[in-house]
Amino acid sequence: MAFAAIHVPDFMLQAVLRGEPQLFGRALVLIEGTAPLEIVVAASEAAARLGIGPGMAKSQAQQFGAIEIRHRCSAPLRAQEKSAHAALLDLGWSFSPRLEDVAADTIVLDLAGLQVLYSCEENIADQLARGARDLGLAANVAIACEIESSIIAARSFSGITLIPAGQESQRLGVLPIEALSPSAELRETLQRWGVRSCAALAALPVLDLSERLGQEGVRLHALARNENKRALILAEPAALFEEEMELDDAVAELEPLAFVLGRLLDQLCARLNARSLAVQTIRLRFDLERSPEKNVRTLEADSGQKTDAAIYEKTVALPVPIRDSKTLLRLLRLNLQADAPSAAICKVVIGVDPAAPRSTQGGLFLAGFPDPEKWELMIARLANLVGEANVGSPELMDTHLQGEFRMEHFATIGEEKAVARKRKEISAEEKDETPSARGPATGFRVFRPPFAAKVELREECPVRIAFCGVRAEVIGASGPWRTSGNWWEEGVWQHDEWDIEIRCDAAASAREQNPGARSEAALRDGMYRIYYDGLRRSWFVRGAYD
Repeated sequence: MAFAAIHVPDFMLQAVLRGEPQLFGRALVLIEGTAPLEIVVAASEAAARLGIGPGMAKSQAQQFGAIEIRHRCSAPLRAQEKSAHAALLDLGWSFSPRLEDVAADTIVLDLAGLQVLYSCEENIADQLARGARDLGLAANVAIACEIESSIIAARSFSGITLIPAGQESQRLGVLPIEALSPSAELRETLQRWGVRSCAALAALPVLDLSERLGQEGVRLHALARNENKRALILAEPAALFEEEMELDDAVAELEPLAFVLGRLLDQLCARLNARSLAVQTIRLRFDLERSPEKNVRTLEADSGQKTDAAIYEKTVALPVPIRDSKTLLRLLRLNLQADAPSAAICKVVIGVDPAAPRSTQGGLFLAGFPDPEKWELMIARLANLVGEANVGSPELMDTHLQGEFRMEHFATIGEEKAVARKRKEISAEEKDETPSARGPATGFRVFRPPFAAKVELREECPVRIAFCGVRAEVIGASGPWRTSGNWWEEGVWQHDEWDIEIRCDAAASAREQNPGARSEAALRDGMYRIYYDGLRRSWFVRGAYD
């Protein structure tokens, strides 16, 4: 059994550079502590060439010229370290489900069964290193037969290290004693004894070492001799993918905000790609400035009335799983143009719900359909122009109020197939019914908007009606059906409905001057539905039966 350890050297620096790639090649310094006792804890290669190193005071480092300084305990850097660690875990889970989260900069994988896929351990190590580079991290990879040996080798040797079975003590023996991470007191004791390498520690008798150094000395001796055997402590995969960035200066324009969103989406899509997943839902959250003076302005215009909300949240559901960061960025820009935040943005958090990527198979003799990604972009552009409530497929509301509907998002290909399958099942159930059993089909043509009418009543029953310049006699009436609803909202309604049969009086039908009146051919003898609006105290014609 073999294990692969992945270690990211200078993890704090690499986390910052992954979140701020514009700092590559520049003198970057990380500090810790509180003023005036701030000291350097990490420095980039450019800063090291200037003479800056760990332990140096911040005031001394500033004397070496223009350098970029980041405080390790600041919220932005903590978020970058969290994101880099999550990316490292995603890399491990993309290869093996058996993974141990050793530290923020180190993980260990169980390689059992992977030799069948990658033919040899060298290919596995090469793919792991390449996957780390794709995620913006430069990692050391070490493969050994024991967990602790692989961890020590990954933290001590650069690049890829392969340790054959039985050679762990020999390969690790050349390392200094600091590679075993002893305590400061124990390291000082071993230095006084002249024990400076792992091989020298492994040569000491374990009983004498136990009497003088205790259990920690025994543990270090077992590590040096490759005798510390243990099982993996398995980590649970994360179900939510999230990236965040706290901004030094609040962003009040869409263009710089799109730059930040694009960077976070690139990181998210790289992590999803490592896990062979795609984006199903995007959850966007902004922390806003308290002051309402700086309002976010879109490319088109203001979104409307501004408020003092401290948090802006938006959820974008996608029709199909998408993993293209550029397409996702265009969708977010269109959504933000239609519904802009109310103030300048201080912090950006993007979370996504993952899903399996869609798989499609085209036909040789079938016309190609538009990609769902392009279709979604077109719908988003239309919604940005005419309003989100005016784009989609009409769906009837569950209410007794006639003509009520709402616009639902267009169904995806899978949903359309499910609907078609349901209709086919219903059709199969009705196959045995004869046309005579179902009865004649009657259609109802709705007038939008309904026509205002004048109705003459006799004993509370309609006897004559006039609408659109036509007067007619009611020769049959059925009703009323009294319905009401929404009494708890402003849109309360109260209707008395009648189904009537009319016969137009040609001699009395004097066409009034009404530009919106229908032709006499359309207003012919037949059956109509009328209703009396109890709140507006008026009669209306809802539609006609065909």
